[in-house]
Amino acid sequence: MTSEADHTPSRACYLRGCRETACEQANYRYMARLRLDHHRGQRRRHDATQTRNHVERLYAHGWTQAQISRAARLAHTTIRGLEDGQATVSPATARAVLNIPITQAPDDLRDVDATGTVRRIRALAAIGYSLASLAPHLKLHVSAVGRISRGEYEHVRATTAHTTTRIYRELSRTPGTNQRARNHARKHGWHGPLAWDDNIDNPDAKPETAHGRQRPGQAPPDIDPRRVARLTSEGLTTAQIAERIGCHPRTVTRARKRAQQQAVAA
Repeated sequence: MTSEADHTPSRACYLRGCRETACEQANYRYMARLRLDHHRGQRRRHDATQTRNHVERLYAHGWTQAQISRAARLAHTTIRGLEDGQATVSPATARAVLNIPITQAPDDLRDVDATGTVRRIRALAAIGYSLASLAPHLKLHVSAVGRISRGEYEHVRATTAHTTTRIYRELSRTPGTNQRARNHARKHGWHGPLAWDDNIDNPDAKPETAHGRQRPGQAPPDIDPRRVARLTSEGLTTAQIAERIGCHPRTVTRARKRAQQQAVAA
């Protein structure tokens, strides 16, 4: 038996075998409340079958465990417990899951391949943007940005991917000022914006670094599309134009597309 100094009366202590008066009273109060709840038809735990079936129906409509946990505002482990055959569930958990409509997951909960998001964050780091400075723009905690940049996630939320694409478009032409970010990117072999084109989201695409290798802190140069169009009309190849202008071949390709768009608009 525990000494009076370190003894805290409770039902848990009673269940461990303590028969102190205070622990017996704690157990009595708990059982009295439990009987009252049962008399009122209020169960402390519900059978989990209906909730588990609802989760399975959501899976059938394309939801993932992460999406369900976000929509219900529950921990992943709670949803996993239902999948694993947990017998009972709390009323609050049951309500949270059953309130999710059986539809396709909404766009703000939909998960997409993380490849493009990872590459964009790494590319911005390579030209001098620290993860801490990017986090507020991406509306993420810096630790989450770090995990994404390290490739720890195969998928990210669609809203995160869209936001990252927008921020990348805004920042990738202007070098950042954080040398530590550049050094970190160089150490881990991260490629800057010049290495990617429209295929940045393609998991099978490889960075193009054979020509015009990007220097740390170098952002894609803003090439005049008219100059590229003129050199193209003179019969120069993409590689020859890149060599003459002093840029990456992908930059020439982008400038040529802009020239074509301007010609159509005119």
